[in-house]
Amino acid sequence: MSAVSTTDVAQLQQYAREIRRDVIRMIGAAASGHPGGSLSATDMVTALYFSELHHDAKHPDDPNRDRFILSKGHAVPAQYAAMAHTGYFDRARLMTLRQFGSPLQGHPERGRMPGIEASTGSLGQGISIGLGMAMAARMDGASWRTYVLIGDGEANEGQVWEAAMSAAHFGLGNLVVMMDCNGIQLDGFVKDILDMGDVAAKWRSFGWNTLEIDGHDMGQILNAFAKARAVTDRPTAIVAHTVKGKGVSFMENNPGFHGVAPTPEEVDRALAELA
Repeated sequence: MSAVSTTDVAQLQQYAREIRRDVIRMIGAAASGHPGGSLSATDMVTALYFSELHHDAKHPDDPNRDRFILSKGHAVPAQYAAMAHTGYFDRARLMTLRQFGSPLQGHPERGRMPGIEASTGSLGQGISIGLGMAMAARMDGASWRTYVLIGDGEANEGQVWEAAMSAAHFGLGNLVVMMDCNGIQLDGFVKDILDMGDVAAKWRSFGWNTLEIDGHDMGQILNAFAKARAVTDRPTAIVAHTVKGKGVSFMENNPGFHGVAPTPEEVDRALAELA
């Protein structure tokens, strides 16, 4: 595994900063959306689109592309922004988020935007979809890989663990699940609603190659992806400890910004902090 250069990390950090600014602008313009979880997932989404994924915005249906499923679909503003920055569509279109007729709906919808692999938002289903894709790749003898991003609140869903058990049983080394552990879900803190305990230990007990990282440390994210590629006999779970609303002081660790858009004044404050 080669070392990650400081130049690579610095460039990705800059991309992440721009994506966070786009997330704030988009959700503010829509006056609707989920800023907290979009911001917590931004660094992982940035690393995927600008470094890890084998993909081509000019050929979004390339059969050899890697697949990415955003299971926590409410965080799709971060994905849309990353897609715009990597050439899937013009960045100006980001400001149509959640507008009637726009392909940029509040949750990913396959078929409305090239590059979206699955319709998500009904939480708990993404790993099952990724499991099917990973199995299909193996049956076809294909080298492409499947990445799924889930939330820690989402992991309250039993389907997550059914899929986790199945993926380990079938030894799907071409499947990577990133768990955005920001500690907050719709109605409050995860530990108060349904405490997940030691989630890394849970993934290990299900037979997964399990890595724990700081989900905002770009070097750690890239190194985790490299380690995942080196393990071919079982799936990998990357437990990423993050901060809800990362980058905007009044949104950080604040359950109130799970699904509430910033006001125009708050948009200005947030953009100033992200400058």
